[in-house]
Amino acid sequence: MSKLRLLFEKDGPARYISHLDLMRTFQRLFLRGGMFIKHSKGFHPHPVMSIVLPLPVGQSSCCELLDFETEQELDCAVLPALLNEGCPEGLRVLEAYEAARPVRELAYVAAEAVLDYDGGVPGGAGARLTELFARPVLIVQKKTKHKDLADVDIIPLIREISFEERADEIAARLVVSAQNPGLNPILIGAAIEKELPAYRPDFISVRRTALLDAAGGVFR
Repeated sequence: MSKLRLLFEKDGPARYISHLDLMRTFQRLFLRGGMFIKHSKGFHPHPVMSIVLPLPVGQSSCCELLDFETEQELDCAVLPALLNEGCPEGLRVLEAYEAARPVRELAYVAAEAVLDYDGGVPGGAGARLTELFARPVLIVQKKTKHKDLADVDIIPLIREISFEERADEIAARLVVSAQNPGLNPILIGAAIEKELPAYRPDFISVRRTALLDAAGGVFR
């Protein structure tokens, strides 16, 4: 029996698979591949598996992690190919390996948020957004664990942020706190709408690019 970790990407149509449905999808993939996942004890046993930092619905990622425990020894080198045979479009396992690092060492998420403007990027937008996120305090409303809304200062949760202007969009590259508390990168849109409504984008798409530890190294 061993504790293993999958590195997988979630893109395209798979972006809209909810967290619970994603867990069910992986349970079926393991069964189809003839792999037996350890189950909890009690009257309602369930597979011992968890996604390290669940991705919000609609966002994409190339660095998702899933931890699980098996009842038998598995060859990590062939495991991705076995699982990918049944993966839905946009979901792909990249690597499997022993889960050596504890999840508590995960500190930051690196992401790219693309701000789309149907009528073209407003003049001076890059500079104005840079000024906005250089403020010492920036309050937005954020959902709590109990689904209530609370005012939160997001500046302490942003480690890095920069903006690149393009023809009809602005690419925001940012590194934000991952947990305790974490920051959903989509909330930069809420901050823009609240403080600079003239620069509010028509749509924001978010893609995770890396999970990082406290020193800024890649968390695996």
